[in-house]
Amino acid sequence: MATMISRIVHLAIDRPWREVYAFASDPNRMPRWAAGLASGLRQDGEDWIASGPLGDVCVRFAEPNDFGVIDHTVTLPDGLQVYNALRVTPNGDGAEIAFTVLRLPGMTEEDHDRDAAAVLADLKTLKGLLEHQ
Repeated sequence: MATMISRIVHLAIDRPWREVYAFASDPNRMPRWAAGLASGLRQDGEDWIASGPLGDVCVRFAEPNDFGVIDHTVTLPDGLQVYNALRVTPNGDGAEIAFTVLRLPGMTEEDHDRDAAAVLADLKTLKGLLEHQ
């Protein structure tokens, strides 16, 4: 597979980075801020299953860590695996959260723009939840 075009969507959150990581990396809390997981996640061994319009998708997260890494692989019903890089980084007394949005094969530029806009909306929701606790 050729190298894909990518876009890093990020924003600052005015909360300590470890608090942002703890909240954002909890699969049980993700439906509160990640619209694509609004139906919820159910654990199945090491994986998490999300049901959606395309059917069930399998999500496998990076192990809990001290580096703010929330990377995860999403396996779609057709078997396509998508690697998602999601990171929380210290930023002063707060945090920076960044998601790398890949332009997958067959996606148009407009599709990629929509995906990036959806990720930004999710990150803004997360920011709102954490800064108003």
